[in-house]
Amino acid sequence: MRKKDKAIYIMEELEKLYPSTPVPLDHYSAYTLLIAVLLSAQCTDVRVNQVTPALFRLADTAPKMAQQKVKDIENIIRPCGLSPAKSKNILSLSQRLTAEFDGEVPDSWEVLESLPGVGHKTASVVMSQWFGHPAFPVDTHIHRLMYRWGLTSGKNVTQTEADAKKLFPESSWNKLHLQIIFYGREYSPARGASVEKDFITMHVAGKIKSLA
Repeated sequence: MRKKDKAIYIMEELEKLYPSTPVPLDHYSAYTLLIAVLLSAQCTDVRVNQVTPALFRLADTAPKMAQQKVKDIENIIRPCGLSPAKSKNILSLSQRLTAEFDGEVPDSWEVLESLPGVGHKTASVVMSQWFGHPAFPVDTHIHRLMYRWGLTSGKNVTQTEADAKKLFPESSWNKLHLQIIFYGREYSPARGASVEKDFITMHVAGKIKSLA
């Protein structure tokens, strides 16, 4: 099965399963989305959504967060893991946004990727899901499935992103990356994937390929 044919089949099946793709991280502004995505590193979205209400009661804008103590931020976000580094990054990026951008999250790849604790994936989520720019953020689910489906070598997320952008039309990226995440969680987890349940992998690859 050619990669292009796989891509068409995958898009069609995912659209049937997930015609609606709400962002799984609770947010209500560019800033709250940015912070939620930052917190999601090596943490589940469910846990992040449990933590952010208290954090955003403390401060839900960059100017408000910039006035907080790093220890107070750390105490709230500790359940998300990596809290010492994440709390410092949240404070630092909030201070920079306040000082340089009037407290607003700029619609800019360059600026976002230069903020403390904000890498390409985090910037991609904000740029795609808040500002509407075409992007294909690659998380562990997408990296795993692109490999299982024989669409990438699986060497690194940078290559996976590049391969995904070549195969899928740009107009689909912002929705499709969420659809793949949803499918990975429900049908094709990292461990215990079911041959019977993971029907897309069975159709495009003929078997469930191990990441090992």
